[in-house]
Amino acid sequence: MKSKLFLGLAVCLLLSCSQSKQKVAETNDQLSLKVSDEQLEIYLGDQLQLTQVAKTAHRPYLHPIMAPDGKGELTQYSPGHHRHQTGLYWGFTRVNGAIANPDSLLRFFYSREKTPEQQALVGRDFFHHPDGDYWNRIGLEVLEESEDRLRWQTQYEMLDEEGEIMIQETQSWTFSQEGDKNRLDLVWKAEAFRDIRIGAFDYGGMFLRMPWHKEIAGAAVNSEGQENQDAEGKKAKWVDVGMSIEGREDWGHIAILDHPENVNYPTPWRVDGQLGIGPCRAIEGDWTIAKGEAESMKFSLLVYTGEIATEELNSMVEGMAK
Repeated sequence: MKSKLFLGLAVCLLLSCSQSKQKVAETNDQLSLKVSDEQLEIYLGDQLQLTQVAKTAHRPYLHPIMAPDGKGELTQYSPGHHRHQTGLYWGFTRVNGAIANPDSLLRFFYSREKTPEQQALVGRDFFHHPDGDYWNRIGLEVLEESEDRLRWQTQYEMLDEEGEIMIQETQSWTFSQEGDKNRLDLVWKAEAFRDIRIGAFDYGGMFLRMPWHKEIAGAAVNSEGQENQDAEGKKAKWVDVGMSIEGREDWGHIAILDHPENVNYPTPWRVDGQLGIGPCRAIEGDWTIAKGEAESMKFSLLVYTGEIATEELNSMVEGMAK
């Protein structure tokens, strides 16, 4: 009888201890922030999930964006094939250039030594200039911090050659979890300090660079089932990039989803030869923001590993439309 009683007490103690450890584990897996002057880091427990970089004279960007289990970086900063690309970022290619067919600009567009006439045709290029006298930070601010959701924003001035403000840009981000996946929601806003024309070009705006290299296994797939270069310039509700990631046996994925409230939805997309992607309204031609007016766009991202989550991405799109 005593032995049975002792055994029962032992089992209860073990169960209690196990439940206690489980509660501690659950507590440790809460979202948290670490904020310094020039960056913001998001953690799940002790695993880094992403870093928002917000330097004084450099455009804001997200890098690294980690796999949700913390094993592997899914973004790349300044790769050898495109030094100006910085993880996940926003940069227009032609601001207040002349009205011109993009193909007519290509013979000198990538030249570092442009004539004044050529520069006037191109306009101010924020895509290929991540730092220097193009950007001035106003602030990095935490908007909400809870156990299951984090919100923050960056504000920057986009400057002309004389250091005068052309656009004040605000990026408002929300980080949350969708099961074993991470979700990001962005509201991007531009306030025009003068009449602004975003010139027609094949890319410019939001852009994602994942750690591509020659011979890597990977694919860009859009909501219409088009892949890689077949998806270049095509309209789609979302584009997913998956590829092998160092240190992992499965693929890492980042999908960007267009929002039904955006102008020209679904937006055409840039899909380059190194699996860099970005929604680009300028593919369809020039668009403008009048002085004193503002333009907003919304996008969501899903960060995950394994097989492509087609059904979940389509479900997210349906949820945005409600």
